[in-house]
Amino acid sequence: MSAQTATQAAQGDMMVNTPEELGSWLRLALTPGVGPDAARRLLAAFGEPDAIFQQPEAALRQVVSLLQAKALRETPLGWPELTDETWHWLQATDTGIGRAVVTLGDADYPGALLEIPDPPLMLYAMGQTHTLPNLQAAQTVAMVGSRNPTPQGLVNAREFARSLASSGLTVISGLALGIDGAAHEGALLGAPGGGAPDSPLPTIAVVGTGLDRVYPRQHRDLAHQIAQRGLILSEYPLGTPPLAPNFPRRNRLISGLSQATLVVEAALQSGSLITAKQALEQGRDVMAIPGSIHSAQSKGCHLLIKQGAKLVESAQDVLEELRLPDPLRQVPLALESVEDKESLATHGDESEDALLSALGHDPVSLDALQARCGWSTAQLQAQLLELELMGQVGRLPGGLFQRVGAG
Repeated sequence: MSAQTATQAAQGDMMVNTPEELGSWLRLALTPGVGPDAARRLLAAFGEPDAIFQQPEAALRQVVSLLQAKALRETPLGWPELTDETWHWLQATDTGIGRAVVTLGDADYPGALLEIPDPPLMLYAMGQTHTLPNLQAAQTVAMVGSRNPTPQGLVNAREFARSLASSGLTVISGLALGIDGAAHEGALLGAPGGGAPDSPLPTIAVVGTGLDRVYPRQHRDLAHQIAQRGLILSEYPLGTPPLAPNFPRRNRLISGLSQATLVVEAALQSGSLITAKQALEQGRDVMAIPGSIHSAQSKGCHLLIKQGAKLVESAQDVLEELRLPDPLRQVPLALESVEDKESLATHGDESEDALLSALGHDPVSLDALQARCGWSTAQLQAQLLELELMGQVGRLPGGLFQRVGAG
């Protein structure tokens, strides 16, 4: 049963406007053993959740299994309490941040998700919720990557996201540590009009917990900024903790909401590759940024490129792949900030230039650098520290160093 068919059957006065309507959808979502596929069949057969629960067991058996039909006749554990909690959450106005619950039969349900094989029955939203009806995959790009990125990976994620948001695209990611967080930060920095209410939505975070929780805790401030200027979405009810299976599952929503998925850094075994695979299955484009052949965090990107993903070196490459105009100049892969350039102009000297040249662009050990430069250990460490403080060199695990930025 397609999502469109279930939506048409459930369409009508199905907005979650009353506690009773909310309760019916929550009961359907919470019924043990009745997953999204069975729920969509039920909606297609009976039209709306409230009608489902009025059916005799024999009628339900025409659509679902005997065990599922029996489960639908029972009250799910904790259902009344969760309905009350969710309704009160929706009515809260003290924060000034919008809150909404949209359902598969709701006119505000993002159309892009109706195109994926397994759209969620309910979608919880917090932030600029008035933008939900206007979300179009053609105006969004997913950015995903490692939770333990290289310094260069963080720079790339932030600068690509800033440039794409400046071009009017909405950057979608998962609020995780590493590349996700940098992508959200960059998008907020690049938001046209400073993120004014009438400007394009800069970023959307799709999370794997209930919206009354922030995970990871280090991103509490970032989540608040996104809620003020963008959107946070979840398919999970309030109170849902950060359970491991939820995060790979929510990845289908990140890719499904987007026209394309850009993988910034990814190891061979990573959730980012899961997102890329789901994007391909959903008929979305996949792009990847290349990195050092010596970096484990680049191997997943290189694998995707070998398999046909678009290799991108600039935000302009992304815009060209999506056939969108680039209103800005080309932003290269390892963009230097204006502050970095001024710092180099003021403090740069021949020794720093020589060390940057010796570093190259791959991770390198102190011993290897010393062999290249012929400097004493003390001189080399002092120069590396100065470049690290200037943001030109990053320190990696295992005593390695890597140049950060262009040039």
